[in-house]
Amino acid sequence: MSTAEDRAAALDLVARLKSAYPELPDAPPPDLLDHARLWAYLKTDHDVGGEPDAAITYENKQYEVWEHNTYVICEVLAWRGIWLSEERRRIGNVDLGRTMYLGLPYYGRWLLAVARVLVEKQHIGLTELSERLLEVQARYVDGLGGKPPTAQPKFEGDGTGVVRNRHHLAAVGKGDPQVFAGQAGAAAFAVGDAVRVRELPALFYTRTPEYVRAAVGRITSLAYESPAPEDETWDRHDATPEWFYVVEFELARLWHGYTGTAADVLRTEIPERWLQVAS
Repeated sequence: MSTAEDRAAALDLVARLKSAYPELPDAPPPDLLDHARLWAYLKTDHDVGGEPDAAITYENKQYEVWEHNTYVICEVLAWRGIWLSEERRRIGNVDLGRTMYLGLPYYGRWLLAVARVLVEKQHIGLTELSERLLEVQARYVDGLGGKPPTAQPKFEGDGTGVVRNRHHLAAVGKGDPQVFAGQAGAAAFAVGDAVRVRELPALFYTRTPEYVRAAVGRITSLAYESPAPEDETWDRHDATPEWFYVVEFELARLWHGYTGTAADVLRTEIPERWLQVAS
C-alpha cells in the first residue's frame, strides 16, 4: 500500500521527465514556437538516425526471458491476424511519444503495444487487464526467487471466433509481401537510376529515414511490391501497392563532416512515393 510520501516521491520523479525545450513553458502559446521547433515536435519519435547522443559502449547482451516471451507474443498476434507488423511498429515506437520511446527498454515498448492493441481491438477489457496485473503482482510479491514466472490462464480457447484482419486472410498460404506481387504495375525506376528522396511531411508514421530526405542516391535493386508503411500501418483497405526500392547513398554526402572514406555507402528500402528523378 503506497503512502502519501510514496506518492510524492513518485510524482517528483515524473516531474523530472522532460520532452519539451527547457526555455519554453509547457504547452507554449503559438507565438513562442518557431518553425524549426514545431518541426522537431512533429518529427516521428522512432526516426532518430543522425541525432546527437551520448557515447555508448557496444555490448553483446543476451536477451532476457521476458524479452524472448514478448517477441513470441508479438509474432503470434501477427500470425493469428490480430495486427500487422506495421501496427506494432507504430504503436510501440511512435504513438508512445518521444519521452517513453527513448526512456523504455526496446521490448518494453513492444509489450505496451501488445496491451494496447488487445484493448483497442476489444480482445480484453482494460479493467480486466488491470485486475490481472494485480493478481500477478500478488503471486510474486516476494520476487521470483530466480525462477521464471508461470502462466496461469483463466481459460483456453481455440481462437476460431477471433476476428482476423483482411490483410492476414489474403496472405495465408502466400506470405507478405508476396501477396501483393503483380499489383503495383510498371516500376517508375530501374536499377542504376539516380533518384532524389522527396521531402514529404512525415506525420504520425513513416519508415523513410529523415536523414535521407532531399538526398540523391542510386537504385540498386527493386525489392518488392507492398502498400507504403504510411497506409499499411492503419490497415487501409484501399491502400494501393507500390514498388519498394533499395537505394544506395554515399555517406560523405549524407552526413555533414563525415570523416570516412569516399567509398562508404548506406543502403535502405524506400517506397516509390518518396522518390523522384534526380535533376
